[in-house]
Amino acid sequence: MVHKILQLLKDHDGGLSFQSLARGLRILQREKPLLKKRLMELEDRGLLLRVKRLYFLLPQTRVIRGRVIHVGRAFLFVQPEKNSSPDVYVPARHAAGAVMGDTVELVHSEAGPAKGPAGKILRILERSKNSVVGIYRADWGRPYVVPYDSPSREEIPLTVPGPAPAEDGEVVEVDRATGRVVQVLGFLEDPGVDLDIMVRKYDLPEEFSAEILAEAEAVARSGFDDPGERDDLRDWDVVTIDGADARDFDDAVSIREEGPDRFLLGIHIADVSHFVRTGSALDREAYRRGTSVYFPEKALPMLPEVLSNGACSLKPGEDRLAVSVLLDVDLKGEVHAVRIRPSWIRSAARLTYEEVEKFFTGEGGDPGRRAALSHGLSRMRALAEQMRRNRVESGSLDFSHPEPRLRYREGILVGVEPFLPQEAHGLIEEFMLGANQAVATFLKDREVAFPYRVHPPPALADLASLRSQLAHFGISLPPPEKVAACHLQAAQEQAQLRPEGKYLSVQILKSLRLASYASRNAGHFGLGMSLYTHFTSPIRRYPDLLTHRIIKHVLAGEAQEDIPLSTVARVCSERERRAEEAERELLEWRIYRFLRSRLGDEFQGFVVDIRRAGLVVELEDLFVTGLVRFQDLGDDYFERDSEISLKGRRTGKTLALGERLDVILASIEPDERRMLLVPADRSFVSHV
Repeated sequence: MVHKILQLLKDHDGGLSFQSLARGLRILQREKPLLKKRLMELEDRGLLLRVKRLYFLLPQTRVIRGRVIHVGRAFLFVQPEKNSSPDVYVPARHAAGAVMGDTVELVHSEAGPAKGPAGKILRILERSKNSVVGIYRADWGRPYVVPYDSPSREEIPLTVPGPAPAEDGEVVEVDRATGRVVQVLGFLEDPGVDLDIMVRKYDLPEEFSAEILAEAEAVARSGFDDPGERDDLRDWDVVTIDGADARDFDDAVSIREEGPDRFLLGIHIADVSHFVRTGSALDREAYRRGTSVYFPEKALPMLPEVLSNGACSLKPGEDRLAVSVLLDVDLKGEVHAVRIRPSWIRSAARLTYEEVEKFFTGEGGDPGRRAALSHGLSRMRALAEQMRRNRVESGSLDFSHPEPRLRYREGILVGVEPFLPQEAHGLIEEFMLGANQAVATFLKDREVAFPYRVHPPPALADLASLRSQLAHFGISLPPPEKVAACHLQAAQEQAQLRPEGKYLSVQILKSLRLASYASRNAGHFGLGMSLYTHFTSPIRRYPDLLTHRIIKHVLAGEAQEDIPLSTVARVCSERERRAEEAERELLEWRIYRFLRSRLGDEFQGFVVDIRRAGLVVELEDLFVTGLVRFQDLGDDYFERDSEISLKGRRTGKTLALGERLDVILASIEPDERRMLLVPADRSFVSHV
């Protein structure tokens, strides 16, 4: 039987289900248990791989080492040690309890049902962290924990030598090696417990050591004693523009008239590198963290608060050290000259996005303050709009999408609102983009190494899929190999004119790859720039801090430090991704838990996927999805009518991707991020 199984799978590269194997081998019903046993034996020997419902032949044992770089709810991804190999998709049942950062050994197939290779973890070679968090349970005196850290959610038996360490249902932290409870965090609904879970799940550095805090205090006190040679710009009208809840200000802007139709645009960035010196304990800690992490009620800063919110922060009315990028620019947004200098600045005002937005729209505000700021903000507004127009015309993507903003009352989540950046956000973003590009050009022209911010073009297969889908809505794209950012921008603009615009915008965004840091330049597809770096946020991003150091070495005529740029770029990219995933997961989890109070309520949604079990519907302005089962679509039988739609065999009713659908929330499992929805339209409901 074994030989026949292997031969049959060899003839079917796309894999076979159990039933297909049974039919192909002419297995009788009574022989199916034996077939299952043989298949399990072949899996254990590494000769075949089961992914979801399909079995794949591994003609030779494909055992590789890699590291877990992403953990989803029902899967994880492993990055092979050879970085040139694609990441390997591992479904939850084959995760073997692995968590983020673990080094594992896995067997994989080059062609899985997911895009790219799929695999099964054989064993964990090196643990990235010593503990996991999960829900404490005790059934019939047998204590165990159901972990949040791994998609497998396999129960971990606990070693409990004495009395029960926690109550049933409490969240606990468990030592992975000994199985002992090391800390009880409390019940999930207790304030801050879900945030504690995210901190531990993603192994985010939280508290600073006494050594780090002492060094930060010392440099904060002494940092202004020897500022070095700097341009004194303290009499310039410099302002910061940030969110109302911002605490650290690492960028400020100014504008001065330099002649007819010419301006000197100043982008002034906190000189963090003056305080955080190479090789210091502070520097090592900043590199270990890589980035600040922002949760709704708590931030995990890259630097201690005495620096991030103190000596380095560009607070109004206080002398601060900066690195200033001065752009000689005309009314057409064309830059004629660039000057980069260490500087002294003193912010004249701390403005919020909301305040600037009201100024632009002519709403309210203090009349005296409005008059004082009127001239500078008006010029900045006109210049930012022209720079944005130039960028889009040169091939940059320029579409933003709403993001969830949680609304709390007395610490309790009471609502979810869509937040879309407005013109004031765009003004600052445009100036920061200009500064980053100017710095990258400055360093490239001087032939020094620095960390690039790169964004590769979408994969051809993803573009082919997007092109096919857009075509169903009358939107055309060139062949995948000829697609540029400007084509996606045009598609986005066309999509916005259609009822399915929100869905199509998301599909365009999904086709894009992630931006990252790199030691070699590969251009930035999304921005349409051949050269780009990060410079404008050194308080919260380590690559920006590193770029500052390199600039100052160049300006001082000093030899560049020997920096392992490829390693730094890889580590910082991973830290950035880890922070973003933690922030996103906490928001999503809280939304699902919030919706428990909305059972039976009606929502507007739109269809985002068609699966074997039914339609996946995203709830409008809530940013989470649920399933409408086919069996809940009435007594009709729906079958594929096209790549994007289904059609009822009896009624002729169609359901298509992007289509609006009013639904009722029937059930929800927040921990699993699952919801069951039913159509609100009674015509879908079966007649009994």
